[in-house]
Amino acid sequence: MTISNDDIVLDTAPLGTQWPTTDPFLFCAHHLDGYPAGDGNLRPAASLKGRNIGSDFAGIDGWNMYHGSGVPGFPQHPHRGFETVTYVRTGTIDHADSLGATARFGEGDTQWVTAGRGIVHSEMFPLLSSSEPNPLELFQIWLNLPAANKMVDAHFTMLWSEATPVVQSEGAAVTVITGELGGHRPPTPPDSWAAQTDADVAIWHVRLDAAGSVSLPPARFAETVRTVYCFHGGGVQIGSHPLAIGNCAIVKSDRFCVLTATDGPVECLVLQGRPIGEPVARYGPFVMNTEAEIQQAFGDYRRTEFGGWPWPADDPTNGDSAVGRFARYPDGRYEFLGNGESEVAQVANA
Repeated sequence: MTISNDDIVLDTAPLGTQWPTTDPFLFCAHHLDGYPAGDGNLRPAASLKGRNIGSDFAGIDGWNMYHGSGVPGFPQHPHRGFETVTYVRTGTIDHADSLGATARFGEGDTQWVTAGRGIVHSEMFPLLSSSEPNPLELFQIWLNLPAANKMVDAHFTMLWSEATPVVQSEGAAVTVITGELGGHRPPTPPDSWAAQTDADVAIWHVRLDAAGSVSLPPARFAETVRTVYCFHGGGVQIGSHPLAIGNCAIVKSDRFCVLTATDGPVECLVLQGRPIGEPVARYGPFVMNTEAEIQQAFGDYRRTEFGGWPWPADDPTNGDSAVGRFARYPDGRYEFLGNGESEVAQVANA
């Protein structure tokens, strides 16, 4: 529905399984899975009967196996020409990639992968607890790369929850995943569109208490597109326009955007960015500018496998619940947010 008056809301749409996005964003998926207790081997302690194993997106009993056959998740698959930004609210992800990087992250962490000329990675969801459910909630956002950066070297980085800025005010808290807000600007990968100051990219997670309100500042450029997604709670008022849960709104970005919870606490995701404004050719895991470049991507992947897969399984995991959050980078550097360096021996046990 298009709004024709002078209100801040320009357009609204319902949220499906894949949320509507605008340039420079390509895709936004909200994964919400009520996984059961694990079986002690990171797998569901539940029957998989009736599931289309290998492509299970039906949400039977409130959760999916996705492309996993034992542990839920997404075994190795390639990407080229864009970036994945994975923000985890609840649960755990085990990452591995063709650069040799691996990680376990979750509980507010964000992983950022610049695919560039090509990367292969896996994202598995280990069920660490065998005594209670293992809920998982995450957002995966695809951010396009401009033509000049589509063939840069692949890059892997982590933004840990402890280092992620949260701008708080009475009745409101905004997690700043990227973009400037309240004097905070988290780091971004060097070749990202978000690293360009004139790209005006922001990803904000807004949480409002009952009747809470927050005022988001104007974007830097008139052509910046700002979208507000209401995904949890009773609804939000944007200026004078109500937005119910399960809907999104494109709003005018050249003015303050006041969000107010209308029926109890509410949560919103805000995506904004200045459009790249280039042709987009996409097929599955590849996003380029022309069909010829898509065909080249398939040919390059068949020939090189984007460096090959260095792990002994297509769906590697990082051991049991004793392994804390960590990242091992392609240069061998480690970051630990768990129990310390004794975890090294337990990492990537596939």
